[in-house]
Amino acid sequence: MIKGTFKRNKENQAIEAFEISGHAGSGPYGSDIVCAAVSALTFSTVNGIAKLSQVEPLVDMDNDNEGYLYVTLKEDLSDKELEISQLLLENLLLGLQDIQNEYNQFVMIQVN
Repeated sequence: MIKGTFKRNKENQAIEAFEISGHAGSGPYGSDIVCAAVSALTFSTVNGIAKLSQVEPLVDMDNDNEGYLYVTLKEDLSDKELEISQLLLENLLLGLQDIQNEYNQFVMIQVN
């Protein structure tokens, strides 16, 4: 199962970080559409933050141990950098929640 956790700030407004781990197991390795969808959304978001907000998110990734990805933002972002990053992160959360709604036996997303 793919498990995702999104961490919001103390005011519960901004997403500070997200963590994704596991494999869906909904199909053979290399043909798993649920894993492919989650991977496409997460990597697109990380790349979008870097390119559109001009901020490199802090990324910890380990493909060997159950597909682990942890992403957090630097704390000293300008208002514009933060706005762009938050739009992309909120869009990621919505996309992953949609996948969870369709494939809840393979994906579990929570927000802390």
